Amino acid sequence: MLASIIDMINRHMFFLITSHVRLDGDALGSELALYHMLLDAGKKVVIYNQDETPANYCFLPGTDAIVHKLPVLEKYDMVFVLDCSELDRIGDESSHIGSMERIVNIDHHISNDKFGTIVYTDDQASSTAELIYRLMLKMNNLITKDMATNLYAAILTDTGGFCYGNTKKDTLIAAGNLVGRGADPQWISENIYESNSPARIRLLTKVLETLAFDWDRKVGYMVVLQSDIERAGAREEHTEGFVNIPRSIEGVAVSILFTELSEHQYKLSLRSKGKVNVELVASAFGGGGHINAAACYINGHFKTALHQVLNTIKDLSIVS
Repeated sequence: MLASIIDMINRHMFFLITSHVRLDGDALGSELALYHMLLDAGKKVVIYNQDETPANYCFLPGTDAIVHKLPVLEKYDMVFVLDCSELDRIGDESSHIGSMERIVNIDHHISNDKFGTIVYTDDQASSTAELIYRLMLKMNNLITKDMATNLYAAILTDTGGFCYGNTKKDTLIAAGNLVGRGADPQWISENIYESNSPARIRLLTKVLETLAFDWDRKVGYMVVLQSDIERAGAREEHTEGFVNIPRSIEGVAVSILFTELSEHQYKLSLRSKGKVNVELVASAFGGGGHINAAACYINGHFKTALHQVLNTIKDLSIVS
């Protein structure tokens, strides 16, 4: 599959790169690393994202080149869709991008629905960035400091700082090689994890008040309301990482963050420990992800939504 992607790159000149809404480190780092790789190969490249770049990722090399208005597609030979399990996750322009003749789908989610002309997925990979790293090696491409920085940041965030179960031997070898190519682990980590805005801390203080448990404290959950985001002067991007707080508590096997998107609509972020498979829960509501990290959307009053999720966990017997 990598050979097919390389052949497409060699035969074409104009490339569009995109990823999912509500951008995370893997989406951005993968896009930006591929962007620099294609530029260095003499190609014409644009990154389009529907959403603005979260503030804690603006330090990544190349973020100033990202556009948020879809350019005229006729000029592009192909599009790379990165870290998207479904084409719809691109956002409002997904149908337009989906109409392009050549679509390369590169992703590591177990729930990927295999859209596109060329599909390169591996649910055993730590991140989409690890797949982009493999592409660079296959191309015998010189990995520059900018590429290494973006890839390292992407792998760092999608492995939870190399703590999650998706951290394998190859993941650590890749990270080590990227450090050898110029990625600075301390600088990257400080920018991502130690540059919290006062608004994020104000929001976290409020959200912690909602912390609750079920299933004999094996399930922990918190709720982010739009009213709390507004009062804190925060944005939805500031909730990144909140879901890991219940997961960090002794005895909690499943952690859930309910983020209110609009009245009676919530995004659910799910995390788990060990072999507890929250991807099954997300799939039950039309979402997906990985065994220990997944997401979905649910409509209804909060108490009704919570009841549905807890019943699904019970019916799937993922927590004993």
